[in-house]
Amino acid sequence: MISDPRRTVGVRDVAAVAGVSRQTVSRVLNEHPEVAPETRERVLAAMSDLGYRMNNAARALGTRRTRTIGVVASDALQYGPSRSIAAIEASARSAGYWVSAAFADSGDANSVRSAVAHLQAQAVDGLIVFAPHAHALDVLDGIDVGVPVAVLHAGGRGESGLSVDQVDGARLAVSALVGAGHRHIAHISGPEEWMEASARTAGFVAELTAHGLDPVAIISGDWTAGSGHRAAAAIDESGATAVFVSNDQMALGLIGGLRERGVQVPEDVSIVGFDDTPDAAFFWPPLTTVRQDFEELARRAVAAVTGEGIVPREPVAPVLIERASIRPPRHRRGIARGSNA
Repeated sequence: MISDPRRTVGVRDVAAVAGVSRQTVSRVLNEHPEVAPETRERVLAAMSDLGYRMNNAARALGTRRTRTIGVVASDALQYGPSRSIAAIEASARSAGYWVSAAFADSGDANSVRSAVAHLQAQAVDGLIVFAPHAHALDVLDGIDVGVPVAVLHAGGRGESGLSVDQVDGARLAVSALVGAGHRHIAHISGPEEWMEASARTAGFVAELTAHGLDPVAIISGDWTAGSGHRAAAAIDESGATAVFVSNDQMALGLIGGLRERGVQVPEDVSIVGFDDTPDAAFFWPPLTTVRQDFEELARRAVAAVTGEGIVPREPVAPVLIERASIRPPRHRRGIARGSNA
């Protein structure tokens, strides 16, 4: 043991305790294949006993790899990006990598460039970029990143884009409403500048069209419960008997706003959300919603930038989680009548 706690434990100390050369310790650190298993175990045990801390910068001089993945994160207050960050961290650790994150405003070109440059300076082995806005993709196209890149929350756009199938998720939601007998269906979308929001709206329209229906209304929200609450008046006045809401938080606000107007969910209006947030099962009523598999998306992103694992190119399939917020329609006063009647 090192008696002086102030002194940094080095390779020389590990070599002395393990009874090997410093070159052997370096080979173990750099995962050199030509080290006997029993020798490797002895060196690792010495590191543990001494409290040796690996210096990734020094290690990179020998291997040209830091085993660090850079993440350009944005919109981290939203459920999807925040859940993705946690899933990437867990997946990276399982693969023996660390994560270094730089936060950026994905709608601000200079912010994205600065975040990428910051991570490049750390010699990361790969880069995972959250690009919910098209501006961020445009910026990435103009940067020579120099390492493998995976792009998330961009609706799968671009060669490096990985995604949950947003269009199919929306179609699952609408199909469930149509299957319950609804023909007057409205939509509360996410912000127009978000590519995933646009993809969900496209899926909503496509599934209605497949059933010979037209949207009763499409109302733009901002992902917050407040925007769902504000949309309640327009939804009520539209005569919709069902609503596909582009995320669970807006669905929560909509339920509250409708109840304030004397409209009950699901007795008068059925609702389907998107994301399957941890709270969705505890809404009243419990919310039928579309679940995204962020863990699988993170696993694919980590494999894509490290080259360690197979990365399927097709989008991750979403799953409809059925709960109590859908019921067959009943006649409502003021319902809009038209081609869908």
